[in-house]
Amino acid sequence: MAIAAALDIVENELVGASTNHGKRIAVLCAKMGKLLGLKPEETSALAMCALLHDNALTEYILSERKDGNHEPALKKHCEYGQRNVDALRFKTNVKDFILYHHEHADGKGPFGVKAGEGPLEAELISIADSIDVTHHLQRLEPDGLPGIRRLITEETGKHYSKTAVEAMLEILDWPTVLSLKDDAIRETTASAFIPWIVDVETETMFGMAAFVAKIIDYKSVFTQRHSTQIANKAWAMGGYYRYEPVESAQLYLAAALHDLGKLAIPTAILEKPARLTNEEFAIIKSHVRLTWEMLKGVEGFNTIRDWASNHHEKIDGSGYSFGKKRDELDFNSRLMTCIDIYQAISEERPYHDKRDHYDTMLIMSEMAKKDEIDRDILGDLDTVMAPYDGSDLPMPYAGQLSK
Repeated sequence: MAIAAALDIVENELVGASTNHGKRIAVLCAKMGKLLGLKPEETSALAMCALLHDNALTEYILSERKDGNHEPALKKHCEYGQRNVDALRFKTNVKDFILYHHEHADGKGPFGVKAGEGPLEAELISIADSIDVTHHLQRLEPDGLPGIRRLITEETGKHYSKTAVEAMLEILDWPTVLSLKDDAIRETTASAFIPWIVDVETETMFGMAAFVAKIIDYKSVFTQRHSTQIANKAWAMGGYYRYEPVESAQLYLAAALHDLGKLAIPTAILEKPARLTNEEFAIIKSHVRLTWEMLKGVEGFNTIRDWASNHHEKIDGSGYSFGKKRDELDFNSRLMTCIDIYQAISEERPYHDKRDHYDTMLIMSEMAKKDEIDRDILGDLDTVMAPYDGSDLPMPYAGQLSK
């Protein structure tokens, strides 16, 4: 839900999508899945895939921008999206749920897959997605519902499969439409899932970290490796400090999530090559509090939320968004600040070129002299990062959790 909230903002900025689109698709799919006899865990997995069906939006749109082609590529959108959810390692099979969610029953979709040739779940996501995009269900009035039901029926065997149409017509009544309105949708969506409990010391954690980092990093051409590299550096530092597996895993996930709030920041500001105005800088700074807000409702995430949200704090109290000082920041919060600054200084940005390790350390040493960052942690960072000399660190793998 936290990731979906961020995606909702991105969809609105990049393609003008209506608010809470993913949540409405999740609710409709959960209702259809239950109607069609899916088991609770299967229905929940379907709803989660529906909630995240546009997860690759930042990646494929950035790809189009780099290629000079501004027309969205549905195949790429579907392929990237499926690859990303596969990394989440659901407890039940979600093969091709997102890959084929833009297919038509008559085979005229991007992959030419006809009704019955792919998973039923993809057909359910397809009909829910198409109807909401076309008819804006959150703004639907009672007198508009009969017309939509008629249009759905007319598309049987063409755009939608017979099974998907029958299920949609069964669940799409006025009480359902009311439950999809913006003032009700969050509570409605929460009821579509069964709890998904994840042990942080498993491959699922790595999948979650990679999934979120990819969405965040592809928001801008200048941050395509930012969250991923901060997570990799956090893992390396955890190894240097000989952390227990749980703490290393928590630190890694916090690092991957630290810029979640940046998805709400306009790309034009993130990529501005000139000095930011005071107003623009205030908008940039808001991403930290947004990260905290997005993660605060996740059960068991308090420590991860705080480490993720403290990455712009400085030990002299001059950081943001909370203005915390040394005695208010635990060791890993101070570590996150150092890692984030190291990555930001060393990687290419709109306003500076890529820097090697030596030049990065020169800049950070001046910050340490001003008592802005922890000089002891900076010394440790120097020791661990020097061999890479500004190059990317390799991604860890789940087998390392026991080491």
